[in-house]
Amino acid sequence: MSGPGTLDSFGSILSGLSKRLGLESRLVELRLQHRWRDIVGEPMASHTWPAQIRFKKLYLIVRNSVWLQQLTFLKPALLTKLQAASGVESVTDIACRVGEIPGGTEASPVSLTTDLGSTQSEKSWAELVSHTAMIEDPSIRERLREVISRYPAQVSPRPAKGPSQAP
Repeated sequence: MSGPGTLDSFGSILSGLSKRLGLESRLVELRLQHRWRDIVGEPMASHTWPAQIRFKKLYLIVRNSVWLQQLTFLKPALLTKLQAASGVESVTDIACRVGEIPGGTEASPVSLTTDLGSTQSEKSWAELVSHTAMIEDPSIRERLREVISRYPAQVSPRPAKGPSQAP
């Protein structure tokens, strides 16, 4: 507590207010979300997201079960990084669950049409658009178009089986 005639910094006033109002973990959570890529690096940041902090436990959303498994091995190192970035006592444990990573995960239509131009003809693109036009959600529609458009490039052509080659 400061004595009479001394001024407190604005930061110390806000810090004390956030503690009294119980907003300290929420502020740490927002700082982690804002700096996530810088703290954990690009590969991990593109497959994980810090959803919330409750009772000093960070709840991470992970893109798939492979990353979930990988994070069980990386948990001590990740916890050390998080404690260095947010303060020693703000996060003491990490829990992970598979889910949807928010923001920027959808394929952009511009890059999709650029990719399609090199792999498919205009006729097949028009057919693809007509088949997927009934999907109402634009992100699902674009993702499905991307998956379908890349399928012919991944599948190797199989020789046609004649009557004598039947299994």
